[in-house]
Amino acid sequence: MALSKLNRDVQGIILGQLCNPLEPRLAMYCSSVSSELRLLLTPAMRQKLRTDHEAAAALCREVRGNWSCKELREAVLVSWGVKGLSTPYLATLGTLGSVMPALRWLYLSENSYDPYDPYYGGVIPDVQPLVAGLNAGALPAATGLNLFCMHVGDAGALELGAALGRGALPRLQALGLIRAAIGDAGLVALAPALRQRPALKDLCLIGNPFGDEGLAALVAPPPPAGALPLPTGGLKKLMRLNLDSTQVSDAGCAVLAAALDNGALPALVYLTLDGIPASAAAKKAVDAALASKVESCLPS
Repeated sequence: MALSKLNRDVQGIILGQLCNPLEPRLAMYCSSVSSELRLLLTPAMRQKLRTDHEAAAALCREVRGNWSCKELREAVLVSWGVKGLSTPYLATLGTLGSVMPALRWLYLSENSYDPYDPYYGGVIPDVQPLVAGLNAGALPAATGLNLFCMHVGDAGALELGAALGRGALPRLQALGLIRAAIGDAGLVALAPALRQRPALKDLCLIGNPFGDEGLAALVAPPPPAGALPLPTGGLKKLMRLNLDSTQVSDAGCAVLAAALDNGALPALVYLTLDGIPASAAAKKAVDAALASKVESCLPS
């Protein structure tokens, strides 16, 4: 169907899809052969496209030096160990999620951070602007997101939950939020979105300061008799859960053991609780519950 036969709103949607900061010439080429698109591509839109492209190019130069926008657009793996990646660059990366259709894995780490140095005084990048820019359908092919020693915090966890809730990362299978400063409030805010991810298989939360409240929100054990039913979803395919160096205590271990006994984590086979304040007996009870669950799933 010719563009002239479409209404103005549909034409605007088509133009919006063509305005790709990583490939700005596409919109320019198409508008040059279509009077409808040429009218819609206002000087203000042209300027915004130019500005967005320049920001994307600056991001590529800052992180990889010789990377081009084309390489970022076609990348299957982005693994950037960056020193003090600034807020504007992270915000730019977030807005590019919808124009990186091939990306399968995004790994960002603050490589100047020494987790064993108690006197480390560097600036840890805040990823809240990154996740805030992930709109519906952003990173459509991505199965893995790993943020290592990047400050997520409770506010960032809330933003990440909102991004997942509006449809970003629809194929997410592995999520690593390592030493990301996520407390109980953050995990409570993020947990509902994680529980709605049907493909999630691997969750690594090493070194975050959340404790029993956050863990309970994540594993969501069955409610007491007579209570309202839990929302649909759940971590049905979660196979690996790493809670090392968190603040989970005996009470959290009891919740986790009960969740395993009640079938709340039916696919879980790998669980680690090293470096948490819970007692050896509490951790042993979790190990026993996991072993019993795994054994019951084995063929007789």
